[in-house]
Amino acid sequence: MTIDRRALADFLRRSRDRIRPQDAGLPAGPRRRTPGLRREEVAQLAGMSADYYIRLEQARGPQPSPQMLAALARALRLTGDERDHLHLLAGHRPPAGRVAGDHVAPGLLHLLDQLPTTPAQVLSDLGDVLAQNALARSLLGGVCTVSEHGRNVVWRWFADPAARDAYPAEEHAHYSRVHTADLRAAVTRRGADPAAVRLVERLRAASEEFAGLWDRHEVAVRRHSRMRVLHPVIGPVDLDCQVLLAPEGDHRLVLLTPPPGSDTADRLALLQVVGNGQFTPVTPAG
Repeated sequence: MTIDRRALADFLRRSRDRIRPQDAGLPAGPRRRTPGLRREEVAQLAGMSADYYIRLEQARGPQPSPQMLAALARALRLTGDERDHLHLLAGHRPPAGRVAGDHVAPGLLHLLDQLPTTPAQVLSDLGDVLAQNALARSLLGGVCTVSEHGRNVVWRWFADPAARDAYPAEEHAHYSRVHTADLRAAVTRRGADPAAVRLVERLRAASEEFAGLWDRHEVAVRRHSRMRVLHPVIGPVDLDCQVLLAPEGDHRLVLLTPPPGSDTADRLALLQVVGNGQFTPVTPAG
């Protein structure tokens, strides 16, 4: 990433103009020519030299460090979105924000209920199944109430051999790589997050296959794919898996839709009728 000095300078100026002195704990004073903060005041609040800050606003300064950007974000009272924008303009990756954790937004839960003919579920970026609609439970198994790693699709894939029975054997190696590469991307985004570190440590200890794939350092965020589920009631069913990211960043809405020209819609309609009466739990591969 490269620094965009002109856009960075403009954003700093406009952010400075929006802050009233009293909002920053400074006296308003009788002789202010600008409604916002002075450059020297921003520099003081951020703990940097006035000359350094002035050069940033003049689009001729050096690339600021992430620590310097964090200080500027605090001094200018930037929102989370504004802080991320500041980092991107300066040529840095935004710092990891708060994770939503197990709490699923009411809007996502409402959306799941409005998709009665489409299997849909909400997963964390680490692979925890957080919410499912009725059809997803019938198709993939209800694991949302299982504690910690038991509801994690990556853990079940590598630690529970029975979880693979619902997928063609010739695709197992592919799914193993997909799970590992996607988890690698999530763990990197989270940094030293304890939940991510604990999951990787347990996976490495439980599965030589995972440990070998993890050491290959492949990275690929899961977005869309074609998958086949070997369901005990409706038989083999082909599905298009579409992954949509929620604004929080660590939650994903996963939609499983019928491929064009397939009989998947008819099979899913049958599954709606039979429900959970005859069902063997499986793990969503994605």
